[in-house]
Amino acid sequence: MNNDEEKRLLVKIAHMYYLNDMTQSEISKSLGIYRTSISRLLKKARDEGVVQIKIIDEGGGNVELESRMEKMFGLKKVIIAASEAELTPEAKKKAVAKAGAALMKEIIIDGDIVGFAWGSTMGSLIGEFSDCPQRQAHFVPLVGGPGTMDTKYHVNAIVYSIANDFGGDAYLIDAAAVVERKETRDDIVQSNYFRKIAELWDQLTVAIVGIGAEISNSNMIWTGFYDDTVIDDLNQHGAIGDICSRFYDSEGRIIQSELTDRTIAIPLERLKNTRYTIALAESEEKAAAILAAIKGQYINTLVTTEETAEEIIRLAEGQAVR
Repeated sequence: MNNDEEKRLLVKIAHMYYLNDMTQSEISKSLGIYRTSISRLLKKARDEGVVQIKIIDEGGGNVELESRMEKMFGLKKVIIAASEAELTPEAKKKAVAKAGAALMKEIIIDGDIVGFAWGSTMGSLIGEFSDCPQRQAHFVPLVGGPGTMDTKYHVNAIVYSIANDFGGDAYLIDAAAVVERKETRDDIVQSNYFRKIAELWDQLTVAIVGIGAEISNSNMIWTGFYDDTVIDDLNQHGAIGDICSRFYDSEGRIIQSELTDRTIAIPLERLKNTRYTIALAESEEKAAAILAAIKGQYINTLVTTEETAEEIIRLAEGQAVR
Protein backbone atom coordinates (compact mmCIF):
# COMPACT_ATOMS: atom_id res chain seq x y z
CA MET A 1 0.00 0.00 0.00
CA ASN A 2 1.52 3.31 -1.12
CA ASN A 3 1.26 6.56 0.81
CA ASP A 4 -1.77 7.87 -1.09
CA GLU A 5 -3.67 4.62 -0.59
CA GLU A 6 -2.86 4.58 3.10
CA LYS A 7 -3.94 8.23 3.49
CA ARG A 8 -7.29 7.44 1.81
CA LEU A 9 -7.71 4.46 4.16
CA LEU A 10 -6.96 6.62 7.19
CA VAL A 11 -9.55 9.19 6.08
CA LYS A 12 -12.14 6.47 5.43
CA ILE A 13 -11.62 4.82 8.80
CA ALA A 14 -11.69 8.21 10.55
CA HIS A 15 -15.01 9.07 8.87
CA MET A 16 -16.51 5.75 9.89
CA TYR A 17 -15.33 6.02 13.49
CA TYR A 18 -15.73 9.71 14.31
CA LEU A 19 -18.55 10.83 12.00
CA ASN A 20 -20.61 7.68 11.48
CA ASP A 21 -20.24 6.50 15.11
CA MET A 22 -19.20 3.00 14.06
CA THR A 23 -17.33 0.84 16.55
CA GLN A 24 -13.90 -0.52 15.76
CA SER A 25 -15.40 -4.01 15.49
CA GLU A 26 -17.99 -2.79 12.95
CA ILE A 27 -15.29 -1.08 10.90
CA SER A 28 -13.19 -4.25 11.03
CA LYS A 29 -16.05 -6.35 9.64
CA SER A 30 -16.96 -3.76 6.99
CA LEU A 31 -13.42 -3.39 5.63
CA GLY A 32 -12.13 -6.90 6.33
CA ILE A 33 -9.26 -5.56 8.43
CA TYR A 34 -8.20 -6.90 11.81
CA ARG A 35 -9.63 -4.91 14.74
CA THR A 36 -6.13 -4.38 16.16
CA SER A 37 -5.16 -2.79 12.86
CA ILE A 38 -8.15 -0.44 13.05
CA SER A 39 -7.00 0.76 16.47
CA ARG A 40 -3.45 1.28 15.15
CA LEU A 41 -4.68 3.17 12.09
CA LEU A 42 -6.94 5.44 14.16
CA LYS A 43 -3.93 6.36 16.29
CA LYS A 44 -1.89 7.00 13.15
CA ALA A 45 -4.68 9.23 11.81
CA ARG A 46 -4.37 11.38 14.95
CA ASP A 47 -0.57 11.35 14.91
CA GLU A 48 -0.43 12.49 11.27
CA GLY A 49 -3.06 15.19 11.65
CA VAL A 50 -5.76 13.45 9.58
CA VAL A 51 -7.87 13.67 12.73
CA GLN A 52 -7.55 16.80 14.87
CA ILE A 53 -9.43 16.77 18.17
CA LYS A 54 -10.42 20.13 19.65
CA ILE A 55 -11.52 20.35 23.27
CA ILE A 56 -13.83 23.22 24.13
CA ASP A 57 -13.05 24.26 27.71
CA GLU A 58 -15.77 26.64 28.83
CA GLY A 59 -13.92 27.08 32.10
CA GLY A 60 -11.36 29.27 30.35
CA GLY A 61 -8.46 26.83 30.41
CA ASN A 62 -8.93 25.89 34.05
CA VAL A 63 -8.26 22.17 33.51
CA GLU A 64 -4.68 22.96 32.55
CA LEU A 65 -4.28 25.29 35.54
CA GLU A 66 -5.75 22.68 37.89
CA SER A 67 -3.36 20.01 36.60
CA ARG A 68 -0.41 22.39 36.91
CA MET A 69 -1.20 23.13 40.55
CA GLU A 70 -1.77 19.46 41.39
CA LYS A 71 1.62 18.56 39.96
CA MET A 72 3.45 21.61 41.31
CA PHE A 73 2.24 21.23 44.90
CA GLY A 74 1.53 17.51 45.12
CA LEU A 75 -2.15 18.10 45.81
CA LYS A 76 -4.72 15.36 45.46
CA LYS A 77 -7.16 17.59 43.62
CA VAL A 78 -7.49 21.24 42.60
CA ILE A 79 -10.77 22.73 41.41
CA ILE A 80 -10.87 26.18 39.86
CA ALA A 81 -14.39 27.46 40.40
CA ALA A 82 -16.03 29.08 37.40
CA SER A 83 -15.89 32.79 38.17
CA GLU A 84 -15.13 36.05 36.42
CA ALA A 85 -12.84 38.83 37.57
CA GLU A 86 -15.67 41.36 37.63
CA LEU A 87 -17.79 39.30 40.03
CA THR A 88 -18.38 40.68 43.51
CA PRO A 89 -16.46 39.15 46.44
CA GLU A 90 -19.66 37.50 47.64
CA ALA A 91 -20.33 36.01 44.19
CA LYS A 92 -16.79 34.56 44.09
CA LYS A 93 -17.27 32.97 47.50
CA LYS A 94 -20.54 31.50 46.30
CA ALA A 95 -18.85 30.07 43.19
CA VAL A 96 -16.20 28.40 45.37
CA ALA A 97 -18.88 27.08 47.74
CA LYS A 98 -20.90 25.68 44.83
CA ALA A 99 -17.85 23.87 43.44
CA GLY A 100 -16.97 22.62 46.92
CA ALA A 101 -20.49 21.27 47.45
CA ALA A 102 -20.34 19.42 44.12
CA LEU A 103 -17.04 17.81 45.17
CA MET A 104 -18.45 16.80 48.56
CA LYS A 105 -21.44 15.10 46.92
CA GLU A 106 -18.95 13.14 44.83
CA ILE A 107 -16.49 12.00 47.50
CA ILE A 108 -18.46 11.52 50.76
CA ILE A 109 -19.32 7.85 51.31
CA ASP A 110 -21.10 5.75 53.93
CA GLY A 111 -19.14 5.59 57.17
CA ASP A 112 -17.29 8.86 56.64
CA ILE A 113 -16.69 11.26 59.50
CA VAL A 114 -16.84 14.71 57.96
CA GLY A 115 -15.59 17.78 59.81
CA PHE A 116 -16.28 21.46 59.16
CA ALA A 117 -14.73 24.79 60.09
CA TRP A 118 -16.67 28.07 60.03
CA GLY A 119 -16.43 31.30 58.06
CA SER A 120 -18.12 33.25 55.30
CA THR A 121 -17.18 30.87 52.47
CA MET A 122 -18.09 27.89 54.62
CA GLY A 123 -21.43 29.49 55.41
CA SER A 124 -22.06 29.83 51.68
CA LEU A 125 -22.20 26.02 51.46
CA ILE A 126 -25.66 26.12 53.04
CA GLY A 127 -28.30 25.66 50.35
CA GLU A 128 -25.91 24.19 47.75
CA PHE A 129 -26.82 20.51 48.20
CA SER A 130 -29.84 19.91 46.00
CA ASP A 131 -30.23 16.29 44.81
CA CYS A 132 -27.79 15.26 47.51
CA PRO A 133 -26.94 11.54 47.80
CA GLN A 134 -27.96 10.06 51.15
CA ARG A 135 -25.07 8.80 53.24
CA GLN A 136 -24.74 7.06 56.58
CA ALA A 137 -22.05 9.48 57.68
CA HIS A 138 -21.26 11.59 60.75
CA PHE A 139 -20.83 15.38 60.54
CA VAL A 140 -18.92 17.22 63.23
CA PRO A 141 -17.48 20.71 63.97
CA LEU A 142 -13.69 20.98 63.89
CA VAL A 143 -13.59 24.17 65.93
CA GLY A 144 -15.69 26.05 68.43
CA GLY A 145 -18.15 28.70 67.36
CA PRO A 146 -17.33 32.23 66.16
CA GLY A 147 -18.54 34.15 69.17
CA THR A 148 -20.90 36.99 68.26
CA MET A 149 -20.57 36.68 64.49
CA ASP A 150 -23.53 36.18 62.13
CA THR A 151 -25.38 32.93 62.90
CA LYS A 152 -25.11 31.66 59.30
CA TYR A 153 -21.34 31.43 59.77
CA HIS A 154 -21.64 29.41 62.98
CA VAL A 155 -20.10 25.98 62.65
CA ASN A 156 -23.15 24.34 64.25
CA ALA A 157 -25.45 25.86 61.61
CA ILE A 158 -23.16 24.62 58.83
CA VAL A 159 -22.84 21.10 60.29
CA TYR A 160 -26.54 20.71 61.03
CA SER A 161 -27.66 21.92 57.59
CA ILE A 162 -25.26 19.77 55.57
CA ALA A 163 -25.77 16.67 57.74
CA ASN A 164 -29.50 17.03 57.11
CA ASP A 165 -28.89 17.33 53.34
CA PHE A 166 -26.90 14.07 53.35
CA GLY A 167 -29.24 12.31 55.77
CA GLY A 168 -26.37 11.82 58.21
CA ASP A 169 -25.84 12.41 61.92
CA ALA A 170 -24.95 15.89 63.18
CA TYR A 171 -22.87 16.54 66.29
CA LEU A 172 -22.77 20.08 67.67
CA ILE A 173 -20.24 21.94 69.80
CA ASP A 174 -21.18 24.05 72.81
CA ALA A 175 -18.15 26.31 73.03
CA ALA A 176 -16.48 29.26 71.36
CA ALA A 177 -13.34 28.75 69.29
CA VAL A 178 -11.38 30.90 71.73
CA VAL A 179 -12.23 31.21 75.42
CA GLU A 180 -10.90 33.74 77.91
CA ARG A 181 -8.87 31.42 80.12
CA LYS A 182 -6.80 28.27 79.67
CA GLU A 183 -8.62 26.71 82.62
CA THR A 184 -11.96 27.20 80.88
CA ARG A 185 -10.62 25.50 77.76
CA ASP A 186 -9.30 22.57 79.83
CA ASP A 187 -12.64 22.11 81.56
CA ILE A 188 -14.47 21.99 78.22
CA VAL A 189 -12.18 19.55 76.43
CA GLN A 190 -12.14 17.25 79.48
CA SER A 191 -15.94 17.24 79.86
CA ASN A 192 -18.05 14.16 79.12
CA TYR A 193 -20.00 15.83 76.31
CA PHE A 194 -16.80 16.86 74.52
CA ARG A 195 -15.42 13.32 74.61
CA LYS A 196 -17.54 12.29 71.61
CA ILE A 197 -16.32 15.28 69.59
CA ALA A 198 -12.70 14.36 70.35
CA GLU A 199 -13.31 10.73 69.36
CA LEU A 200 -14.76 11.83 66.02
CA TRP A 201 -11.75 14.08 65.43
CA ASP A 202 -9.48 11.07 65.94
CA GLN A 203 -11.43 9.14 63.29
CA LEU A 204 -11.87 12.00 60.82
CA THR A 205 -11.90 10.99 57.14
CA VAL A 206 -12.96 14.21 55.38
CA ALA A 207 -12.37 17.80 56.49
CA ILE A 208 -13.75 20.94 54.86
CA VAL A 209 -12.03 24.11 56.02
CA GLY A 210 -11.60 27.75 55.18
CA ILE A 211 -8.27 29.57 55.35
CA GLY A 212 -7.85 32.86 57.17
CA ALA A 213 -5.64 35.54 55.70
CA GLU A 214 -2.83 37.37 57.47
CA ILE A 215 -4.17 39.10 60.57
CA SER A 216 -4.43 42.87 60.79
CA ASN A 217 -6.26 45.16 63.17
CA SER A 218 -8.45 46.36 60.30
CA ASN A 219 -9.63 42.90 59.29
CA MET A 220 -13.33 43.03 60.23
CA ILE A 221 -13.72 39.28 60.66
CA TRP A 222 -11.63 39.47 63.84
CA THR A 223 -13.57 42.39 65.36
CA GLY A 224 -14.66 41.38 68.86
CA PHE A 225 -12.97 37.99 68.53
CA TYR A 226 -9.27 38.73 69.14
CA ASP A 227 -8.07 41.84 70.93
CA ASP A 228 -5.10 43.97 69.91
CA THR A 229 -2.77 42.19 72.34
CA VAL A 230 -3.49 38.81 70.75
CA ILE A 231 -3.14 40.21 67.24
CA ASP A 232 0.19 41.86 68.08
CA ASP A 233 1.45 38.58 69.58
CA LEU A 234 0.46 36.60 66.48
CA ASN A 235 2.11 39.14 64.20
CA GLN A 236 5.31 38.93 66.26
CA HIS A 237 5.25 35.17 65.75
CA GLY A 238 4.96 35.72 61.99
CA ALA A 239 1.40 34.44 61.60
CA ILE A 240 0.45 34.31 57.92
CA GLY A 241 -2.88 32.48 58.17
CA ASP A 242 -5.03 30.08 60.11
CA ILE A 243 -7.20 27.00 59.77
CA CYS A 244 -9.78 26.42 62.50
CA SER A 245 -8.26 29.28 64.54
CA ARG A 246 -4.93 27.41 64.58
CA PHE A 247 -2.24 29.76 63.26
CA TYR A 248 0.88 29.04 61.23
CA ASP A 249 3.73 31.00 59.62
CA SER A 250 4.81 31.39 55.99
CA GLU A 251 6.53 27.98 56.01
CA GLY A 252 3.48 26.24 57.44
CA ARG A 253 4.97 25.88 60.90
CA ILE A 254 2.40 25.86 63.69
CA ILE A 255 2.60 28.88 65.98
CA GLN A 256 2.55 28.18 69.70
CA SER A 257 1.42 31.21 71.66
CA GLU A 258 -0.69 32.15 74.66
CA LEU A 259 -3.70 31.90 72.35
CA THR A 260 -3.01 28.22 71.66
CA ASP A 261 -3.92 27.25 75.21
CA ARG A 262 -7.29 29.03 74.92
CA THR A 263 -8.31 27.58 71.56
CA ILE A 264 -10.86 24.81 71.14
CA ALA A 265 -10.16 23.22 67.76
CA ILE A 266 -8.78 20.13 66.12
CA PRO A 267 -4.94 20.08 66.06
CA LEU A 268 -3.66 20.93 62.57
CA GLU A 269 -1.44 17.85 62.53
CA ARG A 270 -4.59 15.72 62.60
CA LEU A 271 -5.65 17.14 59.22
CA LYS A 272 -2.70 15.39 57.57
CA ASN A 273 -4.28 11.96 58.11
CA THR A 274 -7.59 12.41 56.33
CA ARG A 275 -8.61 10.99 52.98
CA TYR A 276 -9.55 14.51 51.94
CA THR A 277 -8.82 17.82 53.63
CA ILE A 278 -10.52 20.31 51.35
CA ALA A 279 -9.79 24.03 51.61
CA LEU A 280 -12.43 26.38 50.22
CA ALA A 281 -10.51 29.63 49.88
CA GLU A 282 -10.22 32.48 47.42
CA SER A 283 -8.87 36.04 47.04
CA GLU A 284 -5.37 37.13 46.19
CA GLU A 285 -4.96 38.43 49.76
CA LYS A 286 -5.23 34.81 50.98
CA ALA A 287 -2.71 33.41 48.48
CA ALA A 288 0.22 33.49 50.93
CA ALA A 289 -1.87 31.80 53.64
CA ILE A 290 -3.04 29.11 51.21
CA LEU A 291 0.52 28.47 50.01
CA ALA A 292 1.72 28.14 53.59
CA ALA A 293 -1.10 25.67 54.37
CA ILE A 294 0.04 23.61 51.38
CA LYS A 295 3.63 23.69 52.65
CA GLY A 296 2.45 22.51 56.05
CA GLN A 297 0.50 19.70 54.34
CA TYR A 298 -2.64 20.66 56.24
CA ILE A 299 -4.70 20.44 53.04
CA ASN A 300 -4.56 18.01 50.12
CA THR A 301 -7.39 19.47 48.06
CA LEU A 302 -8.06 23.08 47.07
CA VAL A 303 -11.15 24.79 45.66
CA THR A 304 -10.38 28.34 44.62
CA THR A 305 -10.63 30.88 41.78
CA GLU A 306 -8.40 31.38 38.77
CA GLU A 307 -6.86 34.64 39.97
CA THR A 308 -6.12 33.15 43.39
CA ALA A 309 -4.50 30.08 41.83
CA GLU A 310 -2.30 32.24 39.62
CA GLU A 311 -1.22 34.35 42.59
CA ILE A 312 -0.33 31.21 44.60
CA ILE A 313 1.84 30.00 41.70
CA ARG A 314 3.46 33.44 41.35
CA LEU A 315 4.36 33.49 45.05
CA ALA A 316 5.71 29.94 44.97
CA GLU A 317 7.87 30.63 41.93
CA GLY A 318 9.14 33.84 43.51
CA GLN A 319 10.15 31.99 46.68
CA ALA A 320 11.86 29.27 44.67
CA VAL A 321 14.31 31.68 43.00
CA ARG A 322 15.41 33.38 46.21
